[in-house]
Parts: sequence; C-alpha cells; structure tokens
Amino acid sequence: MKKFICAICVLCVLLTAAVLPAGAISFSNNVVTRSKSILLVNRDVGQVVFEQDADEKRYPASTTKIMTYIVAYENIPDIDNAQIPIKKSVLDKLKDTESSTANLSEHVGKKMSAIDLLYSMMVPSGNDAALTLADYVGDGDVDKFVELMNEKAEELGCENTHFMNPDGLHDDDHYTTARDLYKITTYALTLPHFFEISNTTEYRCKGDDYTLTTTNYLIDQYRGGEYYYRYAQGIKTGTTDEAGRCLVTTATADGNSYILVLLGAPYKAGEMEEYYTFTDAADLFRWALVDLEMQTVKSAQTPICEAKVKLAWGKNKVTLVPEKNLNAVMPKDLKPENIEVETNLPEEIEAPLRTDTPVGTAVVYYVDTKSGDKQPVATVNLVPAENIDRSGILAVLDVIGTIFKSYWFIVIIGIIALIVVIYVIASKVHRARQRKRRKVKKYRNF
Repeated sequence: MKKFICAICVLCVLLTAAVLPAGAISFSNNVVTRSKSILLVNRDVGQVVFEQDADEKRYPASTTKIMTYIVAYENIPDIDNAQIPIKKSVLDKLKDTESSTANLSEHVGKKMSAIDLLYSMMVPSGNDAALTLADYVGDGDVDKFVELMNEKAEELGCENTHFMNPDGLHDDDHYTTARDLYKITTYALTLPHFFEISNTTEYRCKGDDYTLTTTNYLIDQYRGGEYYYRYAQGIKTGTTDEAGRCLVTTATADGNSYILVLLGAPYKAGEMEEYYTFTDAADLFRWALVDLEMQTVKSAQTPICEAKVKLAWGKNKVTLVPEKNLNAVMPKDLKPENIEVETNLPEEIEAPLRTDTPVGTAVVYYVDTKSGDKQPVATVNLVPAENIDRSGILAVLDVIGTIFKSYWFIVIIGIIALIVVIYVIASKVHRARQRKRRKVKKYRNF
C-alpha cells in the first residue's frame, strides 16, 4: 500500500509540473547573494521566480539526506513502529570523518524506532542515523541503499544527480543541481512526517536524557540569533569544505509560499565566516514576499488578436481570447509594457468556431524594460470570443474550388487536354491522308 501511495505522489508531482505555466521567469532584483547556485520557486503554482546556475553540478553535502529520508520512508514497511538495531560496525564507518552525529553511540546494541532515526538524521543532521537507516534498508549493504537513491532520482526526473552515500560526505562522484534538488524536495514534501520532522528545532528520542537541536538557524528563534527568519520553515542544511554551505528551505506569508535551494555558499572549516545561506535565504524571501504577487496577466476576456475566418457567411474575422485566465507571479509594479504576446495561428480558420475549442496558441512574455530581456511566462490556448456557424453554400463552393485547385484534378485535366490535342492532330492527319487518297484515285481514273 505504501508503495502504491508513493507512486501516486510521484504521478501528482510530475502532473503538477506538466500543467504549470511554461518557462522560468528569473526576475531581476537588488538582492546581493553569495551562493553559487540558486533556485527560488513559488510553491503555489510551481513557478520559478529567480534562478542562478540552477543546472550546474554541485556537491550537496547533507542536503543529500532529503533523498535518504525518501528511500528510507518508502522501504521501511511500518515506519511508525519499526525497531532498528544500532550497530557499532555501522557507526565505526564514520571514524575520522568529523561527521555531525546524533549520538547514536549511546544506543549501540539497542534498537531505535524508525521515526526517532528520521528525526535524528534530519534535525541535528546525524550521519550516524543516515548510515543506520541505509544499513537497515539495504539489509546490511549500504551500497544497495545508494542504488535505490539513484533509482529514485531517475524516477523523479533528475538529470544531473548521482549519489555515492546516504549522508552527503564528500565524494567527487556525489553531486546534484539546484533544480534536481528542488524536484527531490518537492516530492519529499508529499510524504508523511517529512515537513513536520524537517521543521523541528528540538527533539528528544525515546529514552534519551539529552535533546537534539536543529542545524538550521533560519528556523530556530532561540539559537538562530540574527539568522532567524520568522517566516521560514524547514528543511535541510549541509556543509563540507568542498560543497560549501548548502540549504533547502521554505517560507510562507500572507498566503504566498516559496521553496528555495541554495548550493555552494562560501565556507572553510576553522574560519569564522558568516552563514551566507541563511542571509541569502532571508533576503531572497523578503524580496519575493514583498515585491512579487500573484496576478492575472491575461484574463479570459482579454482580446489577444484577430484571425481571418473562412466559410462563414458575412463574417471574415474573429477576435481570439485566452482559453482561461492566465495567473502568474509577477512584480507588484507590473506595467502593460512589461507584457508581450506572440501568437501562433493558421493563416485562416475554418468555421464552425466554438468558444470552447482552441484554434491556436499564444506565448506570453515578461519584458524587463531596463535590460530589454524577455522571458516566457506561459503558453496559452486561444479560443474564439464568439461562436460562428459554417455557411453551407460557402462550404460547397469551397469544396468545388478545392477540387479545381487539387493536384490530381490538374493532372486529370492535363491528361484530358493532351488526349484532345492528340485527337485533333490525329484527325487532321487522317483527313489529310483521306484527301490525298481521293486525289490519287481521281488522277488514275482520268
């Protein structure tokens, strides 16, 4: 049943992506960022509003654990009650790695619930919890678990992602992109417990006398200090020397929701550097939540263009409008000159025409008046603004005209003409011979 539900989740995520407005509008802004790869998406409609090198391969560090959560959840039959052994042999793999842990060494030889392990992995970013879950699902073979991670990435449509481990420790062949990580996270958000766990700042496992605390200062009002951002929720941090600082997070305010992926912000162990992922996230969220809003770019009543009509009595043109309202996230100061429309229509449209039947398409662009750049907002179907019936008389005449213009009609007429010419020539030759015979006969009789 769980796998069936997960399959439905995948289908829903992919279908949602298929019906979203086409194109990715990266609006210009004055936000100064330090992250190398950025993808900011409005969650309500799945519209990209800002991106920077979103398809460049980057090391994901512990944001890897978002995929680890997915594979663990989908392959542990009873996630709420499953008891998983804590093995010393598994924890020993982390020796000399300077890994972040959830102190699972305190539980060696015992069992922990799968839920506790998911919290231990996501909240304090415990590599020990990630390896323990992978070992359990892989039946003692972590590599089998990693194979499932890569299979899931392919299933979710990731094009530039490859995993080598479940924890995100550096490996040159362990990489993803901001866009792929967005796909992975979007799917994870459809799974039970994920958002709740990833948005938790403090957690105590059953039987423990110590509290696990989040690595995500953006959502922690007690330990986050200047990095705390009240509208942020979840999801996962990640840091290694090679990856830099990484972050996947969301924010919601005034009915608007965004998801943000940041990869490759500056970091070097031992140096006192700012947490640029948190400052980048807060600044980008402020910009999006303050300066952008959902708007009706073109309504279903907005005339887009006129098209020539044939086979309609007394009607040679029709006004075309969008099939439905085109809603998109746009700057609040949107002006008419920021919108441009290009249509794709046949030279003529045959009647009958109905207001619910598309006859062409239009690509709507957002134009940055400062730079002159234009980016596609969406492709919309165009429909007639009124119903137009077909004229029977004009239809018959059109058929006749079509016949007269058709290739085979011309060929047949040509053949007939050739036959007539041959017949005329043959007749003339025959008559000439007849006259000659009569002259010869007359001469002999003489």
